[in-house]
Amino acid sequence: MTDLDQRYATRSVPRYTSYPTAPHFHAGVTGSTYGDWLAGLPADTPLSLYLHVPYCRVICNYCGCHTKAARRDEPLLDYTDALLAEIDLVAARLPGRMQTVHVHWGGGTPSLLPRPQFLSIVERLHRHFDFSQAHEHAIELDPRTVTPELAETLREAGITRASLGVQDFDPVVQKAIGRVQPYEQVAQAVERLRAVGIDALNFDLMYGLPFQTLETITETIRLTQALAPGRIALFGYAHVPWMKKHQRLIDESRLPDAGERIAMADHAREKLLDAGYRAIGLDHFAKPDDDMAIALDAGRLRRNFQGYTTDTADTLIGFGASSIGKLPQGYVQNMPDTGGWSRAIADGLLPVARGIALDADDRARAEIIEQIMTEHAADIGEIAAAHALPLAHFSASIADLAEMIADGLVIVEGSRIEITPRGAPYARIAAAAFDIYLQRGLARHSVAV
Repeated sequence: MTDLDQRYATRSVPRYTSYPTAPHFHAGVTGSTYGDWLAGLPADTPLSLYLHVPYCRVICNYCGCHTKAARRDEPLLDYTDALLAEIDLVAARLPGRMQTVHVHWGGGTPSLLPRPQFLSIVERLHRHFDFSQAHEHAIELDPRTVTPELAETLREAGITRASLGVQDFDPVVQKAIGRVQPYEQVAQAVERLRAVGIDALNFDLMYGLPFQTLETITETIRLTQALAPGRIALFGYAHVPWMKKHQRLIDESRLPDAGERIAMADHAREKLLDAGYRAIGLDHFAKPDDDMAIALDAGRLRRNFQGYTTDTADTLIGFGASSIGKLPQGYVQNMPDTGGWSRAIADGLLPVARGIALDADDRARAEIIEQIMTEHAADIGEIAAAHALPLAHFSASIADLAEMIADGLVIVEGSRIEITPRGAPYARIAAAAFDIYLQRGLARHSVAV
């Protein structure tokens, strides 16, 4: 481990899929607040929709998602009824049938919804929202669930992009993380999706898993290259057994140490670049002709709760237990427990548990952080002026970059800061300098690499 890695890579900082980050949401933002925010949207506001389905057949040992096991369909049927009712409640508070540009299904395993229920949700969305300008309808999939029937259902629903949770192809690693899916099974899922015209594919890969080595990562990337997904997300495994108790099933003695994690991240990055992918931000890779690489070049790359995205809508409506929405006025998060969430909906209430209203400082810092995370550069003066703030407002944050500047990781020219190629792996730490909510010990975050 290099001196830089010792001083930076093991620091715990947020992933900045939002700012302020979720630990700072509070109960002062209610369903009534959310209803007012929805009603206050201009009718021509383009929307992004997110639907969360918090169920899997079996919970993988490494999982950090908000989900639970459902071995029968009954919970899925009840969940569908509540989700349909929530869509109706939200739509009733909007100023009209608004334009939707992006839809994303996450979980959990949203494809576990039986075909009639899945299509009924899609039909309800079309009833309340205008899809005529929608440019992407994406879903997260467990490759083990992709049958020919499911692929056909997804095609009928209008799905255009699928993200497959691969993680690692090594059978020993797969057994250790509780997700056994041979290469042939993943290849079959890819074939079935492409056969129905869903050829915009993402793979999720992970490093830092038990029993992983540089050799197993090399083989995983070789097999991934053979299946040629357009995008790859490469995530570091976050071992947080104090939050996700099922992670205690993972033998901590088999996890790589900090130095080995960094070596794995660097090695995987090198192999993906060798395979012809372009690096996108911290942890994404895309083929040069993919929309994400094009968005990066055009300065249109964004970051939200799904990570790096080409979705340019500033307003995100979240549906489902624990889902998060973002509006110009602030963030809202639904109740995380399905019981409380569904009971609130049954009572005709928007099922919001918490959120945070934004002021000019929040909006300016959010823009700075997003630009650091996507473009590795931000003009602080320009952003400050756009939010009617003086450059001096951010003097303390810029001063907090002194160590990174001295180490050649950040350059400051006038009011513009830029992350150097050497500093790219530590962009989250540079972003954290502008996070006024971040206090040591207030919330536990994953390590920077």
